[in-house]
Amino acid sequence: MSPAAKVKDNGIAATRSLDVLIVGAGFGGLYQLHYLRKMGYKCKVVDNAGELGGIWYWNCYPGARVDSDIPLYEYSIEDLYKDWTWSERFPSWPELRRYFTYVDKKLDLSKDVELNTGVKAADFDIKRSRWNIHLSSGEVVDAKYFVLCTGFAAKIHIPDFKGMDNYKGIMHHTAKYPQDGIDLKGKKVCVIGTGASGVQTIQEVGPEVGHLTVLQRTPNLCLPMNQHKIDPAVEQRLKKEGDYERIFKYRRETFSGFDFDFSEKNGDDDTAEQKREFYKKLWAGGGFRFWLNTYKDLLFDKKVNDTAYEFWAEKTRARINDPKKKDILAPVLDKQPHTFGTKRPSLEQRYYEVYNQNNVNIIALKENPIDTFTEKGIKMKEGQELEFDVIILATGFDSVTGGLVQIDIKGTDVVTLADKWSKGTWTYLGMATANFPNMFFLYGPHGPTAFANGPTLVELQGDWIIDAIDYCEKNGKKTIDATTQSEAGWTKHVAELTDITLFPGTDSWYMGANIPGKPREALNYAGGIPRLGLDGRMKVMFR
Repeated sequence: MSPAAKVKDNGIAATRSLDVLIVGAGFGGLYQLHYLRKMGYKCKVVDNAGELGGIWYWNCYPGARVDSDIPLYEYSIEDLYKDWTWSERFPSWPELRRYFTYVDKKLDLSKDVELNTGVKAADFDIKRSRWNIHLSSGEVVDAKYFVLCTGFAAKIHIPDFKGMDNYKGIMHHTAKYPQDGIDLKGKKVCVIGTGASGVQTIQEVGPEVGHLTVLQRTPNLCLPMNQHKIDPAVEQRLKKEGDYERIFKYRRETFSGFDFDFSEKNGDDDTAEQKREFYKKLWAGGGFRFWLNTYKDLLFDKKVNDTAYEFWAEKTRARINDPKKKDILAPVLDKQPHTFGTKRPSLEQRYYEVYNQNNVNIIALKENPIDTFTEKGIKMKEGQELEFDVIILATGFDSVTGGLVQIDIKGTDVVTLADKWSKGTWTYLGMATANFPNMFFLYGPHGPTAFANGPTLVELQGDWIIDAIDYCEKNGKKTIDATTQSEAGWTKHVAELTDITLFPGTDSWYMGANIPGKPREALNYAGGIPRLGLDGRMKVMFR
């Protein structure tokens, strides 16, 4: 026991006492640290990663890059953006790491961040109205407030494939890719999964490997990234003319936190010819515009959605030479895998062209599933035995709730968060849950998480959490806790908004459907950032 340790009434030895312990050194955690520290609160951040950056420490697989265009994917703090210029519209993971190094230097954050340190468990002491937080280092921290900034993709998911232990080659999940990379040149490589990390990996490694086999469960309805280099002189001029200030203000007012929003028109307001011209304009704009800058009823009206899908399929199929691959990657409307936009579309640069290479093959797992892993590769149900030097698992995450419930957190009734949410998620405003006082989370369940630009949302939610903590301290409140009534009301509101959309008709991680045994439910707030209306929503119980 450290000499500084103090044994509390419950017998737990706390080595340190803090106002706030923050979990996660990504955009959300560092934002909280910066502002709470400025306000005089004693705070620390812990993170399992070896460097700052949150997900951008773990995302180092081939081709990993962000899918929000700059300057949207950065802090809106003028002292930071005025002296930083990105090299391209959608930055890659090495550049994002350099950005966090820059942020650290400007804001002097590292002195209050403990890396390679996670939280194993936490329990709330009712008598003292404080959290006992057990770190992976063995230390127990005593903190009044517990803020979880773990992100929506903090727990990897690997399906229970038969015989995985048999395989003797190199195998990694994209979220656990070696920091120093893998030499793939000339190798026989398999990528399992075509979500965001799968798409980025496939288009990056296709040209360098000896042979690439892609195992696809569901086609990804990818959109063109329309990547380009950034001219520093132009960026500086935009900053001086106030464009950045306007963009950062506007992104807080749009549905998804971007500098564009849904059209005021419904799909039926336009003729077929007008629709096509509208879609062509969105397509040319790149990024998520075809998804989130489109007709306001596209995610509600299947008939309108079908017109977008048909446009997408036409554009995409034209880029694929092989007829069989066309049908696997971009099925026609009557064989569409799901309505457009009800699974997150990934952004790509040359994804479909990779499949025109002679060294790239794709197998549709719904037609020919994996039978078992073997010592040298994978045996398929139809009997083929495929040999690989490297297998890359792009199989996704137990998203949104997984990162939170994997920590053993006990509330006032000694029920763990995992048990409370085992049959359904309950939150208030997507930032608190009843009977877990003085605990907040952001970019998680029942917030606009999956539909929002990360930095925009974590600043908005972060401001609310900071204000809540400051209010309690200035008014002598011991605890702040969501009431069961407000929690029930918000959870019902989230479900009702989702139920009128097309989202429930698709099995996706938006609905928790990618994890066996996980409740199928609305995990994200479909009302958008403006409707979330965090101002004036301090409907909580103080005691």
